[in-house]
Amino acid sequence: MSTVADAAGTVRLIARRELTTRLRSRSFVIGTVVSIVVLSGFVLMNIASDGGDELVVGLNGQAIAVGDQLTEVGRQQGREVRVQEVTDLDEGSALVAGGDLDALVSGAPAGLRVLVKEQLDPDLRTALDSIVQRQVLEAQLAATEDLDVETVLRTVAAAHVDPRSLEPPDPQRGQRLATALLIIGLLYFSLVIYGSLVAQGVIEEKASRVVELLLATVRPWQLLLGKVIGIGLVGLIQLSIIATVGLLLAAATGVLSFSGLAIGSVLWGLFWYVLGFFLYATVFAAIGSLVSRHEDAQAVLMPVILVLVAAFLVGFAVLVQDPTSATSTLLTLLPPFTPLLMPGKIALGAASAWQIVASIVLTLLAIAGLTALGGRIYRNAVLHMGSRVRLRDVLR
Repeated sequence: MSTVADAAGTVRLIARRELTTRLRSRSFVIGTVVSIVVLSGFVLMNIASDGGDELVVGLNGQAIAVGDQLTEVGRQQGREVRVQEVTDLDEGSALVAGGDLDALVSGAPAGLRVLVKEQLDPDLRTALDSIVQRQVLEAQLAATEDLDVETVLRTVAAAHVDPRSLEPPDPQRGQRLATALLIIGLLYFSLVIYGSLVAQGVIEEKASRVVELLLATVRPWQLLLGKVIGIGLVGLIQLSIIATVGLLLAAATGVLSFSGLAIGSVLWGLFWYVLGFFLYATVFAAIGSLVSRHEDAQAVLMPVILVLVAAFLVGFAVLVQDPTSATSTLLTLLPPFTPLLMPGKIALGAASAWQIVASIVLTLLAIAGLTALGGRIYRNAVLHMGSRVRLRDVLR
């Protein structure tokens, strides 16, 4: 028991050294402030932007005649509306369901029908309503010479498009998507930055030969575990600060509602940061132990960083397009992608209970395997000075 307690005390001492040293560093303070400023800019951009993205609208039948009017009204609203003719309604419905069309418009110009996936874009609704009301007004003026102004005005005011949704609208979808993308972005940068710090710490200790003194009194696994825990806690503290400030700022500006959805998504994000950091940190440390100079660090770290970059880009693309697709589910269960994709999928409400449990189990298994492999590489390579050690030689 005393041996276990001594080992735990040693790990705790190393972790505390990393934690206190890095929390007091200028880079931690500057990094936290810069991250909060960038996050504030993102929130303010969401407030300032009113749509702005391109709308793709399919036109069928008589509705093709309103294409030019729709484009012009959209331009007056500051929105770019691109129209395309759709000859078959079933084909158009499939395009709407797949996200290729924002809306499918059909019917006579004075009684347009609109098919959308969930909700009709407010700007598009306004544009279509104005077109319908104009058509109704022209019909009223042409129908009779003896006009009743009040009747005409009531008829025009009552003219609106008839929207129909393929899926029940989710009033929180916009907030869910914004929260998911923010969490993915924060996790990506945290894992890259603090994973790289683990590798840089290993390289610094090798370059200065401090590691030789440390390993004279502690075992390699104690040094590695203490370093990973200490730096991981620094990242967790910084991420918690940024997430808390982000929640308060978003709630104060009305971008997000300070609800269980936002708080739960943030807590899941912090949980997946812990799993993701332990998944990647030992790998970063092991890779860092292969070199003795900072000049060689980028070459050995690039493969690991590229995996995180791929997970980040895939996470954005897949979750924005269709978070419930088979591709999304498969990628979410792959441990290299899980720490970034799963919290985003949870924030979108697209993760089932079995997917969450399976992803946690698979990630823990991957952590166990990579920790064993990374610990072996670190143990065999950390005392090797000079030229870069080949991974094949270390594994032997």
